[in-house]
Amino acid sequence: MRTDIIEKDGNYLLEIELPGFKKEDIRAELKDGYLTISAESSSSKENKDEQGTVIRKERYTSSCKRTFFVGEHTRQEDIKAGFEDGILKLQVPKDAPKVEDTPKYIEIL
Repeated sequence: MRTDIIEKDGNYLLEIELPGFKKEDIRAELKDGYLTISAESSSSKENKDEQGTVIRKERYTSSCKRTFFVGEHTRQEDIKAGFEDGILKLQVPKDAPKVEDTPKYIEIL
């Protein structure tokens, strides 16, 4: 996956080239501060002559995967994504604010 990463307006902009893939073939997953982009595609092609005899049959499968560390405090809703003309564009905040856990008090009976 050819990737360009640009820093702009407090965000990282990732442009990932995925030629030959459709939007449905691409998956983005955020887990423990790591953003994993994976793409998988398969197709088949068959040529027959006039009698219906198979002359050529091809199958094609392609997959790729890449992982980026985007920060432990980055949440799924902080990341914006779009796919157009074979390029996946992601906008990831550079400094995601740390979400403070509210204290949970134990009731004393």
